[in-house]
Amino acid sequence: MTKHEIPLIAHIVHHFRVGGMENGMVNLISHMPEERFRHVVICLDDYTDFRARIRRSDVDFYALAKPAGRDVSWYFRLWRLLRALSPDIVHTRNLSAIEGQFVAAAAGIRARIHGEHGRDVFDLHGKNRKYNLLRKLARPFVGHYIAVSRDLEQWLIGTVGVAPQRVSQIYNGVDSALFHPREGARNIGPAGFAAEDALVIGSVGRMAEVKDYPSLVRAFIRLLEIEPAARQRARLVIIGEGIARETCLNLLRDANAEQLAWLPGERKDVPELMRNIDLFVLPSLGEGISNTILEAMSCGLPVVATRVGGNPELVENAHTGMLVPVSDPESLAQSLLKYFRNENMLHLHGQASRARIESQFSMQAMVRGYLSAYESVLPRSIAGNADN
Repeated sequence: MTKHEIPLIAHIVHHFRVGGMENGMVNLISHMPEERFRHVVICLDDYTDFRARIRRSDVDFYALAKPAGRDVSWYFRLWRLLRALSPDIVHTRNLSAIEGQFVAAAAGIRARIHGEHGRDVFDLHGKNRKYNLLRKLARPFVGHYIAVSRDLEQWLIGTVGVAPQRVSQIYNGVDSALFHPREGARNIGPAGFAAEDALVIGSVGRMAEVKDYPSLVRAFIRLLEIEPAARQRARLVIIGEGIARETCLNLLRDANAEQLAWLPGERKDVPELMRNIDLFVLPSLGEGISNTILEAMSCGLPVVATRVGGNPELVENAHTGMLVPVSDPESLAQSLLKYFRNENMLHLHGQASRARIESQFSMQAMVRGYLSAYESVLPRSIAGNADN
């Protein structure tokens, strides 16, 4: 089979920047066998150099610069691009790209998949009538759905009305060779920031409102108040950029705790930094399946996370970490305190996290799931060629 005979997948997204969904796409495209599928990524808005993380040189990116508001000129630009590319499969992701299903159908693309990776930031519980009307209008145009969590799978079936046989639930996978437990001395933050016996509490993610990082900072400050030894040993690290970063820094300054925290913004050495954290925290208001939770668990870290979305499907309460209520810094602080005072529990939960990743959330399992979903929507003749 020549290269151009290999089936082509057009992935349509709103934009391609630092983010969990985009990170999942990087992992999928990078680990999918090159002889099975080719890929292009179409961004309705734009893309950044985050695309360089894809470990394939043959993946083209297109940006349509979709204007804000009700301008529909991008429909024609997308239609024209799809006609030129002639992909075998179109795969849209999330509500912001679902209208691509209409355009793909108009362009004559018969194999169409839509993926749900997490609900819209303005509709964390998936109950917005306007959004769900759009999803229901798109339903006849979608050949198959992929949900990254059981929570999203059940929502698609129960709320959006998708037939169960048209939904595949595929968990994100993690590269456990890249994200592995620390070996050797700790190295994180400025010189002298964290001693070897410190408890480094950390998180990685976009510092957007939906991630609720101020609750983590308030919980850390509360830990300092209720545990006198915490000022000597506890340290806070938040890796990421966004509008909440300044709020978090102000909270730390007001509590005279700025020197106990390190918020360096966006970084490209996340695996190394993750390995130097002891306890991972994700205080989100909503999640699909969090890649950063998976990466932290792969590094052998216990995880404290809010009981939302797919988090309970990853974090086994009192076994690989703890689940806490949303927007509850006091409950979060109490969980931090338990780990601060019980180093044995910290290590046991961390070991259980790593074991859970290796047994249930491998990169290979994710790739197999997507290969099966893609091949299920292809005409038999093309699917047969992809297998050869």
